[in-house]
Amino acid sequence: MSVLGVLGLLATACGSDTETADGDGYLACQVSDTGGIDDKSFNETAYQGLVRAESELGVEISFLESQAVSDFRPHIDSFISRGCDVVITVGFLLGDDTAAAAGDNADQQFAIVDFAYDPAIPNVRGLVFDTDEAAFLAGYLAAGTSETGKVGTFGGINIPTATIFMDGFLAGVEHYNSVRGTSVEVIGWDGSDGLFTGNFESTDDGRAFGENLISEGVDVIMPVAGPVGLGTAAAAQAADGVTIVGVDSDWFDSAADFSDVILTSVRKNMDAAVFDTVRTHQAGSDVGTLYVGTLANGGVGLGRVADGVDGGLLAEIDALEQDIIDGVVSVG
Repeated sequence: MSVLGVLGLLATACGSDTETADGDGYLACQVSDTGGIDDKSFNETAYQGLVRAESELGVEISFLESQAVSDFRPHIDSFISRGCDVVITVGFLLGDDTAAAAGDNADQQFAIVDFAYDPAIPNVRGLVFDTDEAAFLAGYLAAGTSETGKVGTFGGINIPTATIFMDGFLAGVEHYNSVRGTSVEVIGWDGSDGLFTGNFESTDDGRAFGENLISEGVDVIMPVAGPVGLGTAAAAQAADGVTIVGVDSDWFDSAADFSDVILTSVRKNMDAAVFDTVRTHQAGSDVGTLYVGTLANGGVGLGRVADGVDGGLLAEIDALEQDIIDGVVSVG
């Protein structure tokens, strides 16, 4: 996180909000999902888009941290009452409350991370991401580095924004097998059913799920569960020869304590999408109805890759990325 972001977080207690003292009078507001604004993953990455808008655009920013689903609508209504120019909600689980608030307040501009409405709502911009594209690359990389021939993944809650990572990871492993004539196995997700902790908060659950996968011979794990995954990273550190694929942010930055076991990360650049939304609206336009982050536009991508990975495999990953962008390889 940037120093500014850290200071903002330190100034904020759970359930309270923070606002800059200067700016041009434009106020961009954000309601977090559960899991905490400093979750080193989903909420925090989205918040960094606000921090960037504050720094580069001179806007005022504010956020409210949700502790439970019941906080969503009250937090949204609080920001509407305060006169926020745009209210950005973070997460699939806020979809219903955001839609209801938008219907009740047609003049208020909204955006929501990880939700696209069909039909579109005129005053809500959906911020969605083809994370399966980047996860496909991670699955190929995981298969190419596994020594046991077993890789694993699990989710926090069984919702589309989690399973899209898992779908891409599985497809990437299968593509590696088809190219290389191997039979690397994916444990934890088969395309329709798999492992879920039922939450995005418990690092204890993450550690337990990680330990169970390791006991089955898995040596590369992608936890799609926000802070839960940090528990899995701890399990990997306690094991021998196990690596982690982070999600949402580049874990070499956001979870540096586990850098010795990070293989790579599937980045979902929510910060870029949030920043683009604020910039678009501040410039005088409506927020629009849809933003889709892809490999082609930089909305998703792989983070840094651990040192020591075979250069030939990395070259294959680079070529595969371009093939996905060009439509030569389908991740679906």
